[in-house]
Amino acid sequence: MNPNIIFRQLFDEKSWTYTYILADIETREALIIDPVRDKIDRDLKLIAELWITLTHILDTHIHADHITWSGLLREKTGAKIAMWEWAHIAKPDMMLADWEIFSVGDIKVRAISTPWHTDGCTSYFIWDMLFTGDTLLIRKTGRTDFQWGSAEQLYDSIQNKIYVLPNSTKIYSGHDYTGQTMSTIWEEKSYNTRIKNTTTLVEFIDTMQAVNLDYPKYIDIALTANMQLGIYNNQK
Repeated sequence: MNPNIIFRQLFDEKSWTYTYILADIETREALIIDPVRDKIDRDLKLIAELWITLTHILDTHIHADHITWSGLLREKTGAKIAMWEWAHIAKPDMMLADWEIFSVGDIKVRAISTPWHTDGCTSYFIWDMLFTGDTLLIRKTGRTDFQWGSAEQLYDSIQNKIYVLPNSTKIYSGHDYTGQTMSTIWEEKSYNTRIKNTTTLVEFIDTMQAVNLDYPKYIDIALTANMQLGIYNNQK
């Protein structure tokens, strides 16, 4: 990890979601990835304690298991909301193209389009870290049975967008349900239970078709809210 970066990994125990804050030590400019609405006070308190200025808000995709607070965070801080150009959200400030690079202080952020857990999934490559959202989890992948998901296209995203990165790249996912906080490209290529680097497309499709998960508990509320950046029904 770059020693000039402040890095915090935060956890929401209700939705098992990881939120990440990164800041440039010199300029104190910062970004947040996948903020959770229920954690507004926690995040604002930490931002103040670290003496950093939030300039960018990034969601990896439109979440089905929690409500983002991107919209409220923009109102409170003036930070810009950035998301992939295909994402179905209202009024982002930056529409990111595949492999586009932008700066947060001296931190270079590369946006990599990695659908199809959902059609708008984006991973963010920063220094030696890749924030994968739900595209690639630790030893698993995101599901592909809703939000225009596609096992065939998710296979392409992982094999041809993620697994081509250096083996030492650290993986920070959007969730973990077993207590793990990070992984690496090499580990996932070697040990992921759904898709190793040797897994064929047919094998992956068969694996994903066999996945039998419950209907997401909060999806009916979360999808509508998150398309409006977490501001919905005139609630603030």
